[in-house]
Amino acid sequence: MLELDHLAIAAATLDEGVAAVEAALGVRLAAGGRHEAMGTHNRLLRLSPALYLEVIAIDPEAPPPGRARWLDRFEGRPRPAAWVARTSDLGAALARAPAGSGRPMAVARGDLRWRMAVPEDGELPFGGLFPALIEWQGDLHPVAMLPDTGCRLVGLELYHPRAVDLCHALEGLLDDPLVAVHPGPEPALRALIGTPHGRRILE
Repeated sequence: MLELDHLAIAAATLDEGVAAVEAALGVRLAAGGRHEAMGTHNRLLRLSPALYLEVIAIDPEAPPPGRARWLDRFEGRPRPAAWVARTSDLGAALARAPAGSGRPMAVARGDLRWRMAVPEDGELPFGGLFPALIEWQGDLHPVAMLPDTGCRLVGLELYHPRAVDLCHALEGLLDDPLVAVHPGPEPALRALIGTPHGRRILE
């Protein structure tokens, strides 16, 4: 029912996040845009024909959206902070997702249109390790607009003190060999990425 769609690297500022990811991977990120509904902006990197990475931060020039955002509580260095899974039926996916996964909200950026499950408190289940759910509207997807820099996702590792519960929450919804759940002292994401310069890690 779910497919890995993109990874979110959060940062206090977009410039800081872009600099950190470009230094770590040795490639340039492509232009992104602004999300007026959430007051955020991003830059993007293709990771496969159906998967990309975004560096995302609060847009200081945008008015507050009037709703809670997980980025409102973000602090510290740029790092993987969320992952997004796509579905062709957001309502059905939400019916099987853990409580607190959000309510459907229409979002747009340029010609792109999608529906996203947005939690009322801005916080995704399992400390952000359950995926944000997205349903793209139409055939247009960001990855089709991005240059291929030779980067590929090798693995996405999820660490959580309730790893077994997280596995159960994902069971029947997502079956992707790139995604692995491990026990850990606190919620954390680790992305292994193959680049033209060798394998790199974002964590």
